[in-house]
Amino acid sequence: MMKVKFLNKNVRNKFWIYFSVISGVLSFIFLFGIISDKYKEYLPYFGYLTFLVLIVIYLIIWYRANTLTNINIDIDGSRVIIKCGDLFSEEGLKAISFNEYFDTIVDDKIISSKSLNGIFIKRFFSNNINELNDYLIRNSDSSDIIGDGFVRIQGGKNIKFKLSTIIVYNDFLLTAFAKFDQYDKATLTMPEYIEFLINFWDRVNRVYAQKNVSVPIFGSGITRIKEHKNIGDEDLLKIMLWTFRLSEMKFKYPAKLTIVIHEDKMDEINLFNLKSIELG
Repeated sequence: MMKVKFLNKNVRNKFWIYFSVISGVLSFIFLFGIISDKYKEYLPYFGYLTFLVLIVIYLIIWYRANTLTNINIDIDGSRVIIKCGDLFSEEGLKAISFNEYFDTIVDDKIISSKSLNGIFIKRFFSNNINELNDYLIRNSDSSDIIGDGFVRIQGGKNIKFKLSTIIVYNDFLLTAFAKFDQYDKATLTMPEYIEFLINFWDRVNRVYAQKNVSVPIFGSGITRIKEHKNIGDEDLLKIMLWTFRLSEMKFKYPAKLTIVIHEDKMDEINLFNLKSIELG
């Protein structure tokens, strides 16, 4: 599936850069008569060749636009990399989104075994969930707790945390992202989603200690954005970049932010057009 249309505006804009350079060089050559008279009879063929080269250049730009798997963006001095990959293999701090209760039960009811935090729990705490639970309790800030004693139909913890709460575990940033309804379905309204992101970036700013930070596309999994059922991963990614620009978060060189996209989601995201965000 071609994500970028053949006559895409950004493809055309990039092509015009090459076209301007080539036409400028040719104009210089013809203006100052650099070509010897004995070769002028070949000028029509040279014109055909130039036309063919321009077509090939356009096709290459279009093809690369459809096959991009990573881009680099500068946002107000911060280096941001958007790439296809495995979040767990990234260097530095890695964000893992939990629900607002910091549940740790991977039973495909409260936590899906295929979700990022489900994989995290199974990979590092498969035989000792109590160790993780104890760690979360010891390292949580009482100012981040909304309340406790909540009754939940399917079980799970009963202490609720503010969204964007971050608990640092080794090189992982465990963050409260999704709200759970009475049936333990992860939901957020769009204002809550945006508020989470702005607060999340500000909290990261306090703890990252000039390390690289890698995050997933928040909301890309089973979390539902209320009244926005058709919102796609590319839209969520744009919102993440927009809120990052608005926040006080600035990565000092050489630290960088990496947004990691799962390979199954790459067909849904047009990285070529996202590159234009760098220009505002």
